[in-house]
Amino acid sequence: MVDVFEQVEEELRSDRYKRLARTWLPVAGGILVIALVAALSWWGWQSLQTAQADKASAAYDRGMESLEAGNPAGADIAFTDAAKVGTSAYKALALMQRAGIAVTAGRTTDAVALFDEAARVARDPIIADPAALKAAWLVMDTDSLEAVEKRLTPLTAEGRPLRPFAQEALGLARLQHGKLPEAREIFVLLQRGLDVPDPIKQRAQIALSAIDSGTASSLAAIVAAEALIPATPATPSGTPPETPAQP
Repeated sequence: MVDVFEQVEEELRSDRYKRLARTWLPVAGGILVIALVAALSWWGWQSLQTAQADKASAAYDRGMESLEAGNPAGADIAFTDAAKVGTSAYKALALMQRAGIAVTAGRTTDAVALFDEAARVARDPIIADPAALKAAWLVMDTDSLEAVEKRLTPLTAEGRPLRPFAQEALGLARLQHGKLPEAREIFVLLQRGLDVPDPIKQRAQIALSAIDSGTASSLAAIVAAEALIPATPATPSGTPPETPAQP
C-alpha cells in the first residue's frame, strides 16, 4: 500500500512539474532571447562608437599635422571629417579648431557660428564653456550688451569651469557700454574672490582704478566713435594705393 501511495504522489509531482514547465519555459526562453538581443545590440553599439572614435581621432590628427605644416585649408577639411564621424567631444573639439582657423582668416561670423555649434554639441562644460566664451569675446564689440550678457551670464554660474573669466568678460562688456556701477560690482567680486586667478584679480584692480578715477567713463564714447570711422579699403599685396589724378 505504501508503494502505491508513493507512486501516485510521484505521478502528481510529475504532472505538476510538466504544467510548470509548459507555463514558464516560454517565458524564460523569451527573457533569454531579449537578454541576448540586448547584449548583442550593446556590443554592436560599442563597436560602432569605437570605430567612429578611431576615425575621428585619425582625422583630428591629420588636421593638427596640417596646421603645424602651415596648411589651414587641409586642416579645415580634416577637422570637418572629424566632426562628421566623431563623438560629441571630438565633434566639439574639431569645430573649435575650425573656428580658430576662421578667426585667423578674418571670418569672424563663421568663427562665431562654429564656436556656438561646438558649445551646443559638447556635453561637458569643460569643453562647451571655452567655446561659448570665445564666441562671446568675438561679438563683444559688435553685438548689443543684452546679447552679450545672454551669452556670458550662464557661464558665470556657480561651479562653471570658466566662471572668473566669464565674469571678467561680463564686467568689461558692461564697462564698454557705460554701465559703470554694474561693472564695478563685478570687478569688486573678482578682486575679492578666493578662487579667482591672480592675473584676473590684477586686471580687476586696474578696471576698478579706472572706474574710480573717472577715466573709464570715456571708454564707451571712444568705442562708439571708433565704430563710426569708415574702414580703409584693403588693397592687394604689392599693389600701391590709387593716387588721385592731378588737375
